[in-house]
Amino acid sequence: MKDRRSVDDLSIAELQRVLSEKKRIAREARLARYRATGRAVHLPVGATPEPAITDEARRRAPRSLARRAFDLFLLVIEVGAVLGLVVVLYNGSNILSQLNREAAQSAANAVATFTPTPIVTALVLPSGHTPPTSAEGGQPNDAEIPDSLRPLVQALPAPVIPTQGPSQALRLVIPAINVDALIVQGDGWDQLKKGVGQHIGTPDPGQNGNLVLSAHNDIFGEIFRRLDELAPGDELQIYTASQIFTYVVTGSQVVPPTQVSVLDPTAHPSVTLISCYPYLVDNKRIVVAADLKTQ
Repeated sequence: MKDRRSVDDLSIAELQRVLSEKKRIAREARLARYRATGRAVHLPVGATPEPAITDEARRRAPRSLARRAFDLFLLVIEVGAVLGLVVVLYNGSNILSQLNREAAQSAANAVATFTPTPIVTALVLPSGHTPPTSAEGGQPNDAEIPDSLRPLVQALPAPVIPTQGPSQALRLVIPAINVDALIVQGDGWDQLKKGVGQHIGTPDPGQNGNLVLSAHNDIFGEIFRRLDELAPGDELQIYTASQIFTYVVTGSQVVPPTQVSVLDPTAHPSVTLISCYPYLVDNKRIVVAADLKTQ
């Protein structure tokens, strides 16, 4: 007969039995669902379930021979891979060292067998020409070049004229002989038609070295017509795009056209002015030297 008393009328012992019964019913319902889905099996009455195998038990259990052989195979492969990597790194290091040694040896051999190439320097001083009063008029004077060297000079390519830069000479002013002329790069026949020519390869104004400037004395404006009038102490100014450099004349000399030593560089800032000489004869050169004025 079903007990119809309320919860308040039940004793503690009776309540505990009710809760236990409800838990049992719920547990059996879960087991029924598990059996229906295959997640649990029904054991005969009195059967003892097999104990669960823990992870620790699995680790301690002896492995099969096949498993041990497979593990040993993997270990051998790992050790072989590490040894192979060590061998590759070692060989790579040896190859790199060998290449460096061969490169150093090649460089040493190249230096040891290097033969300097002679530098072709000027054979005659610039601005040479025949007098304008001669039969052919004012023309480049190839007769100034020694016969043995004339084919070499004539075979040389035309000089490459550098692009005008902000530090290069642009203008020459010599108050003592009333010169105010444009300076162009190069001192060949075509360049000296335009003004005073700077010998290619000589330094910019104010720099250490010998800045060489040439102009004609009896053709193309006679810019250096009075160059022989300059005396020690006279000053000249060379203009760049942003500066003016003053040089002081230290001396002058008349030399043959082949005395190219006047083009030699100097250890200090200097200027060499060159023109044909004498006037309307033009078989020599007048050379004026000047040094940068110190403050």
